[in-house]
Amino acid sequence: MSWQNKIESGLQQRREASAYRARQVNDRANGRWLQLAGQGYLNFSSNDYLGLSQDPDVISAWQQGASRYGVGSGGSGHVTGYSQPHAQLEQQLADWLGYPRALLFISGYAANQGVLAALAGADDRILADKLSHASLLEAAAHSPAQLRRFAHNQADSLQNLLNKPCSGQTLVITEGVFSMDGDSAPLAALQQHTAAAGSWLLVDDAHGIGVRGDAGRGSCWDQGVKPELLVVTFGKAFGLSGAAVLCQEPVAEYLLQYARHLIYSTAMPPAQACALQAALVRIQQGDDLRQQLQQRIAQFRRGAAELPLQLGVSETAIQPLLVGDNQQTLALAEQLRAAGLWVTAIRPPTVPPGGARLRITLSAAHQSDDIDRLLEVLHGICH
Repeated sequence: MSWQNKIESGLQQRREASAYRARQVNDRANGRWLQLAGQGYLNFSSNDYLGLSQDPDVISAWQQGASRYGVGSGGSGHVTGYSQPHAQLEQQLADWLGYPRALLFISGYAANQGVLAALAGADDRILADKLSHASLLEAAAHSPAQLRRFAHNQADSLQNLLNKPCSGQTLVITEGVFSMDGDSAPLAALQQHTAAAGSWLLVDDAHGIGVRGDAGRGSCWDQGVKPELLVVTFGKAFGLSGAAVLCQEPVAEYLLQYARHLIYSTAMPPAQACALQAALVRIQQGDDLRQQLQQRIAQFRRGAAELPLQLGVSETAIQPLLVGDNQQTLALAEQLRAAGLWVTAIRPPTVPPGGARLRITLSAAHQSDDIDRLLEVLHGICH
């Protein structure tokens, strides 16, 4: 099969499965509103859980940082790209989350890929929750280590895998809050089994940091767990982008020597690090935003309980409505869009086959009337 035929065949498969993806050019988007082709939509697809992408202090910090440091870092952090704002942010994150070190990465995807590629050897094994993010499962699959997946959020399933012999080291992987279901991992039980086996735990808390735990410290803090490796990302509650890995001092030094994503990627702009420092302050002082977000979540779940669609078991900002059929999910998303509501249809392979859903995400930026409007339209199109 030629390259051209291979590409055309792959595209046709996506079309026939109603799984074809297309990007939309928006004019403006935030935690509450999305504007596309001059049309405004209430936005229920953003991960901007606290609305900080539009926070005046965060925006001002970026602008001031750009005025002082310019708009780029100029190179890898191992060359000239590591500046004072980067070092300050790393120390602030480490102090906040109770770790000796934090290392900044350009994205959560890069952080997960970089850590697993640096740590996992041929004699090692990775035990991952089967619904872990693609960045984790892909990195594990491409590593020389053996990959085994345990049943989603089932500590007993993990225990069964841990009981099997391994000649090297074992790294257990999970998420704090799962991105497509919005449910939370039983971190205490997972850590207990992992520690008893002499293994390490990595938790990707992309969707928990900032919105869960004391002062927004995330899922691990909320459950009294301190994994050997904690990945936090800035594209959700922080309202920006990028990520950090929290770890012990020797691990940080090891990653600085062996994590190729750190060594060969251009560092984030210093101005972005300045904005992240401002976002961190707002998160630390953001009990009001977290309370407002929880009110919106509770309001939605009360109103969605009587819908004919299955509401996911989630107490987080991620509220999936399970549909199952790809085409029906797309049709529902189009009806919502026609009513001025932007809700994304999530289909395989992002979710398992038969798991197509409307992935509704809520924000502290939403108002009570916004939730009422969403529920009104959902009840109208689903009954």
